[in-house]
Amino acid sequence: QLQVVESGGGLVQPGGSLRLSCAASGFTLGYYAIGWFRQAPGKEREGVSCISSSDSSTTYADSVKGRFTISRDNAKNTVYLQMNSLKPEDTAVYYCAADRKNYCSGSYRYWGPGTQVTVSS
Repeated sequence: QLQVVESGGGLVQPGGSLRLSCAASGFTLGYYAIGWFRQAPGKEREGVSCISSSDSSTTYADSVKGRFTISRDNAKNTVYLQMNSLKPEDTAVYYCAADRKNYCSGSYRYWGPGTQVTVSS
């Protein structure tokens, strides 16, 4: 069964850091584009970052550029989202998604259950 599962969420103070993990099972993550998305209460889901499978190129939403870093460890079949300088507006449920394609554009077939990130003092 192909699935991805997020971990690493939690409560952090403004200015703090968290590292989210997206672990894949049932497939080799290196062949898949992986996206991170988030959804805050009362808001639509938005794309946060993505890493391609072809050349590991990365993209970021303007709201997180310079603060978040996406990376992959193919040996561990895991993608990470390092989040620094967190702000209250980063509070959301974060999801990772995977699709077997070279680049980040388009839809994603496999979605994780999400992990809650809360930034508050």
